[in-house]
Amino acid sequence: MPAEMPTPDLPQEPQVELSGLWHRYTGPASSGDWTLRDIDFQLQPGELVGLLGPSGCGKTTLLRLIAGFEKPERGSVSIGGRPVAGQGRWLPPERRGVGMVFQDYALFPHLDAWRNACFGLKRGQDTSRAAWLLELLGLKGLERRYPHELSGGQRQRLALARALAPGCSLVLLDEPFSNLDVEVRLRLRAELPGVLARCGASGVIVTHDPEEAMAICDRVAVLESGHLHQCASPRELVNAPATSFVGRFVLQGNLLPAQVQAGCCETPLGGLDPVDPAAAGSLSGSEVLVSQQAIELVPDDDAEAWVVGREYLGREWLYQVQLGELRLRLRLPLDLDYSRGQRCQLRLRSGESARLYPSGAALIAR
Repeated sequence: MPAEMPTPDLPQEPQVELSGLWHRYTGPASSGDWTLRDIDFQLQPGELVGLLGPSGCGKTTLLRLIAGFEKPERGSVSIGGRPVAGQGRWLPPERRGVGMVFQDYALFPHLDAWRNACFGLKRGQDTSRAAWLLELLGLKGLERRYPHELSGGQRQRLALARALAPGCSLVLLDEPFSNLDVEVRLRLRAELPGVLARCGASGVIVTHDPEEAMAICDRVAVLESGHLHQCASPRELVNAPATSFVGRFVLQGNLLPAQVQAGCCETPLGGLDPVDPAAAGSLSGSEVLVSQQAIELVPDDDAEAWVVGREYLGREWLYQVQLGELRLRLRLPLDLDYSRGQRCQLRLRSGESARLYPSGAALIAR
């Protein structure tokens, strides 16, 4: 292990603050639609926050607005308590004091590892932090190698060292692990929070992988079509998703139509007991999100549902089942082995309940 570098004191003010942020791309090839809509967000000192959502939801655009590669059309951006965009102010990326780690590493091919790591340092600035980071990230002894002589994991470690070497207290990471093989990806993502903590840095990481975001982030901001649905801890997202999209994307659940009358919730798979009967009594129709583990499959040659496909996940099967217009995903033990085309009944496991949520997310069953 390398000797410890002094960890700077964490600032008191939010590292990033976005207020009423709107953005859209303009130009002949642009649709003119809003890519981000009225985003409010804070990153607290020492936090690692994930920007999570499907492709095209605005994650990378939001990161680029923080970095200064894009200008907001409305709203403001502050970094470390200092306004950097909006309200008539604009600071270019090089003056924001932010480190950036890209998906494709963005290393300089004509510079060796040492000169890449030191690239962001000012002339005459102490290089001991760069040397410490290379050792911390397992690159000691590789200083004279060029990027093409390094593995994918080593190149991404070098990109992280370069981002942190100038002493930045904020690092932005744009899907940094997506080009790596599984073993290297898991190892690097597990190391990231500790590296940021030892450097006294906060981070924002873009990912489309709910498992990755939930595994390493203090909080996760879930976006869809430019909307920020919820920003909460992984535990909160699982236990209390704010909308049906959050529950469906994070938990990978099944969305069912539901009728709620007199405290009872009826779905095509049977009835559910709502967690909040008083609130449920005020709804006549809604949706319920059912987890992949909450549905049982019973073979029945006369049933309407049938097995469309299945995936072997090592410890269980992931089945896809068609019921009318609904395509459902079920996780079942390996001893429940059903073939494609198998007709079956679907029913909810006993004891499943529903929970009310605002914004049309209505009900979530676990």
